[in-house]
Amino acid sequence: MTLPNPLGPDPSHSDDDGERHKLGFTRIRDLVLVAVVAGVALWILIHYNYGAFPSLQWPSGISLYVLAALEGVIGFVVRKRVAEKEVGPAKGQLHPINAARLVALAKASAILGAVATGGWTGILVFLLQNGILEAARADRVGAIVGLVGGVVLVAAALWLEHCCRAPDDPSADNAETAPDSPPAPA
Repeated sequence: MTLPNPLGPDPSHSDDDGERHKLGFTRIRDLVLVAVVAGVALWILIHYNYGAFPSLQWPSGISLYVLAALEGVIGFVVRKRVAEKEVGPAKGQLHPINAARLVALAKASAILGAVATGGWTGILVFLLQNGILEAARADRVGAIVGLVGGVVLVAAALWLEHCCRAPDDPSADNAETAPDSPPAPA
């Protein structure tokens, strides 16, 4: 553990430490990993406890669609404000702190969507494996609605995150030369 230098930054440290701690775009592979872990966990849970769960109704995943719709609309509003250069601390402008909050919302929603997608996929796989049970056949519709809702939420969250990107981000110009370092959102 290193303590902060009370005299200021140490000139012997490079700016690479600052680069390492920058907030970057959400990576699809991370979301896929979250979805796989959630899917396996829910499959195991439902496999051993299916009889203890109530029946899945088709509106089970509707809240995911509502959140995705809100984030999609907010994404278009933010995109318009950024394109018209209406970002700043003045009244009527999109405050940079609010843009940062929207990025945090988008990142959290992307993870929630990945968990929902994986969880509903795990449940659906179990239900498809047990097609002889009448209850399992009836629960499939709810699982499909939830699965699609999770995917839609991930897409909307990534869209919102993309819309919050700063237009004059210098790393956006370097993205073509260095594909491993995506530009940081605002």
